Amino acid sequence: MKNMEYRILPHGGEKISVIGMGSSVIGERPEKEIIATVHSAMENGINYFDMAGGHATIFDAYGKALEGKRDQVYLQVHFGADYTSGEYGWTTDLKKIRNSVQWQLEKLRTDYIDFGFIHCMDEEKDLNTYIKNGVLDYILDLKKKGIVRHIGMSSHTPSVVHKVLDMGILDVTMFSINPLYDYGQGDYAFGSSSERYEMYRRCEKEGVGIVVMKPFCAGQLLDAEKSAFGVALGKHQCIQYALDKPGVITVVPGYGNEKELMEVLDYFNTSDEQKDYSVIAGFTPKESEGVCVYCKHCHPCPAGLDIALINKYYDLAMLGDPLAREHYLTLDKTAKDCIGCGHCDSRCPFHVRQSERMKMIHDEFGK
Repeated sequence: MKNMEYRILPHGGEKISVIGMGSSVIGERPEKEIIATVHSAMENGINYFDMAGGHATIFDAYGKALEGKRDQVYLQVHFGADYTSGEYGWTTDLKKIRNSVQWQLEKLRTDYIDFGFIHCMDEEKDLNTYIKNGVLDYILDLKKKGIVRHIGMSSHTPSVVHKVLDMGILDVTMFSINPLYDYGQGDYAFGSSSERYEMYRRCEKEGVGIVVMKPFCAGQLLDAEKSAFGVALGKHQCIQYALDKPGVITVVPGYGNEKELMEVLDYFNTSDEQKDYSVIAGFTPKESEGVCVYCKHCHPCPAGLDIALINKYYDLAMLGDPLAREHYLTLDKTAKDCIGCGHCDSRCPFHVRQSERMKMIHDEFGK
């Protein structure tokens, strides 16, 4: 297997594996299998683990699996996920959250949290209750004490993410990114396609890393009969789709065992053609038609331009990111080097007139 790839968290500089491990289904397995899967994940370079599982049993197992290895991983602990009853529960009550966090730390055999998460904020009223009950102040206090290293939030709703981004406290956000949700299909397809992309770009602009949950849309994308697209995508295509989005640091699928883990990690052995998800282009929403999604399907450019990166820097600059302009100007080849051959126009599955866009970008950055 090829080596794991890593991305740098802007707020902190940690090197985080582009594929992490979710805990949504592993809790159904016997403890020894959970431990074996965690060890296998680490041996293959995974260092980011989300602890929002569906089963309380994962905490004892992870505590044993990480004995003597705690400093080699980053754990994402959710303030609002309550496991003290032995089953998963959700709460915004401060006392229950305090008890649950302490319980999780004891089971995990650790005294610190790498990423303390505001858990499952899909509605603004839940966020307001969370703040009113003092839970946010509790997390902020733990960060001051060094018990929580970074603050994050999990949500499916762009408008709620924006509200917390406005507070200026986030280092990461966990968000559901997959073609179905981005194209307005499915139970958690909150926000329009343009609203979702605006949030992704804002996160990149502000250095807030995105942790991707539900990359396979609970398996719907892998099954032609269940997918709204009428075609099945492979896991590698779904992973690539998520990693192509602005701001994304890591994708955390849930594995039920080592076999499923290795199926996802085979991503690093697959060709660009096998990761190509352009089949979804035929289902592009009208509002997204002609919008660059940085997928690189138009590459390679005969003139040597990194077309996707040029587009990304331009879009970020239009959001007011001064660093994006500086990064653009340091590129070996910029939009001014476009030769107008139309190669990219003919290859773009999302019907972006890239040659025209290069002229527009050069006009903007050439000022």
